[in-house]
Parts: sequence; C-alpha cells; structure tokens
Amino acid sequence: MYIRNRYWSIHFKRSISIVIPKPNRASYNSPKAFYTIVLLNTIDKLIEKMISNCLQVHLIASDFLYPYQLGGIKQCASTDVGVFLTHLVQVGWAKGLRTSVLAFDIVQFFPSLNHQLLPMTMTVRT
Repeated sequence: MYIRNRYWSIHFKRSISIVIPKPNRASYNSPKAFYTIVLLNTIDKLIEKMISNCLQVHLIASDFLYPYQLGGIKQCASTDVGVFLTHLVQVGWAKGLRTSVLAFDIVQFFPSLNHQLLPMTMTVRT
C-alpha cells in the first residue's frame, strides 16, 4: 500500500494518550505529577517491518550492500563485528604491521571533537 501509493494512511499515524496520576503526590498542579502513556497503532509497525524485511532480502540477494555492512542486517550480531575486527587486526600483525582499532560513539563524540586536531592525532608516527 505505502510503496504503490506513496503515502502512509492517516489511520496509522493516530495515537491515544492516557494520563495517569502518580500516587501519593501532595499536589497535581504540575505535569510531573502524572505518567503519560501513548498507545500507538501496532499494525503500521508490522507493515514497516514486513517492507524492511523484503527490502533487506532483495538488497542482499542482488549484492547491493557493501559486503562488510554488518549493522542492521539480519543474521549479523555485534559479536560478528567483534570477530571481524579481531581478524583484521590479526591479519595486520601477521603482515608485520602495527594494527589497532579505535572505536567511539560518533553521535556523542563527533560534535565535541577539535576537527583541526583530529587528522594530526590520527596520523601514524614512525
């Protein structure tokens, strides 16, 4: 439905919010005195998941994805990434190279970096 018609039905965008007062509050004049629960239509999530699975199967079957794309792919776990990185480091060592891995949370880390200093920090010194 979504792919053919290029729209997502308004029915799937609706939600119901339920406000529940927290127990034992002296005053209920503040929004913090309440829990808010949002109930979403779960059928849209099911349809999105089906579309995602179909696209992933076709992308993998047609070799459209980069072979080392491991994140977000079915049958690939974080342990696969760890095994692959370990393999790369050990291959480097076997070739007599100095090999290491640097990992950081790019979303949290990148905005706070000194972008002029980063290339100098990453440069290999012999």
